[in-house]
Amino acid sequence: MVRTVVLNIDDKEVRAKEGISILDAARKSSADIPTLCHENGLDPYGACRICSVEIEKKGRTKIVAACCYPVEEGLKVRTKSPKIDKIRKTIIELAAITAGEGLSGEMRLLASKYSADLSRFRSRVPTESTKCILCGLCIRRCIEANWDSIIGFAGRGVNRRVVLFPDRSGICSICNYCYDVCPTGRISSIGPSPHFPNIDNVTAGRE
Repeated sequence: MVRTVVLNIDDKEVRAKEGISILDAARKSSADIPTLCHENGLDPYGACRICSVEIEKKGRTKIVAACCYPVEEGLKVRTKSPKIDKIRKTIIELAAITAGEGLSGEMRLLASKYSADLSRFRSRVPTESTKCILCGLCIRRCIEANWDSIIGFAGRGVNRRVVLFPDRSGICSICNYCYDVCPTGRISSIGPSPHFPNIDNVTAGRE
């Protein structure tokens, strides 16, 4: 039998099933927590951290990712405050280092909501704009759809990017399952093939 716990979210008492995340409990209580790398039906990833909230436990507070942190009895959660807004704004500005300013989709909406300056850090970290925030949603959706990786990550740091595996990319023309989860508009309705470099080119340093 699944136990029910009682926690406090934004000064509101919330009952939730033990084991679910703060994010799921908050959404059921109508609290608004933004996400970029989270998608219902996929395992929590915790990459973007835009869902950061402040929790209080035994008199101590800390910032956690709401999508990965489980609810607990007596937990106090704040989903919005000047501190949290500043964290989310900075996360968006850092994501824009590789994403660039020509964004659309959920990323653009969040940038507007938190008054993020998308050019703030780009001059300090010279890198190619790819319109990708490396949230991994397209990769995880791809695995779910095909039981294999047609696309994946390659490289490290500012050189990390999503790439195509050429020997499997033909299936993209008949799948398109990753299109509607991209939060930046990087993937169009015709799929990822024209948008991501070939892994062979990346590893050879030609992209």
